[in-house]
Amino acid sequence: MNNSVANTGRLVWAALRMLLVLTVVTGIVYPLAVTGIAQGLFNDKANGSIVEADGREVGSELIGQTWNIKGTDEPDPKWFQPRPSNSGYDPLATGSSQLGASDAKLTKMVGDARKAVAAFNGVPESEAPKDAVTGSASAIDPHISPEYAEIQVKRVAKANGLPEQQVAELVEEHTEGRTAGFLGEPHVNVLKLNLALKDLTAH
Repeated sequence: MNNSVANTGRLVWAALRMLLVLTVVTGIVYPLAVTGIAQGLFNDKANGSIVEADGREVGSELIGQTWNIKGTDEPDPKWFQPRPSNSGYDPLATGSSQLGASDAKLTKMVGDARKAVAAFNGVPESEAPKDAVTGSASAIDPHISPEYAEIQVKRVAKANGLPEQQVAELVEEHTEGRTAGFLGEPHVNVLKLNLALKDLTAH
């Protein structure tokens, strides 16, 4: 009986020591090591890829945002517009609409969006690319396709009093290729593009 109690006690003490060691290693040492490495080697990415302009933070290159007329829900014609967002680009409410491709509500939403995009940019509805009328799975995608950026060039140029060619070149400069040359599709970061546009209009 005494041996049994002693053995049990040793097992419990060994288990507690193991718990303590694992808690320290996985709960303190490992997180600190990973954080230290991230801050040392990938400081910008570790801190959220924050973008600054005029000495202040204006967003993250990983999270999209709206570009509306101040105080309204209307898109500002002076800026390149992002793709639709089910959450209004709220990073705390990510996720798609969860509507199926054949859902009548989604079909109507896409149809209405196509008409609005075409009218806003002065192009035929057939020229509105998919990402102009549908949201991403995360609802916070910061990128648009080069095709969507291109149909916005004329409107943005006119609203800012700039030559179309100059704005088109800006889009080309900010078009990024596939990751590693084969992953994903070519894309344009809307925040970076609009900040470059702001710099252009300031000159």
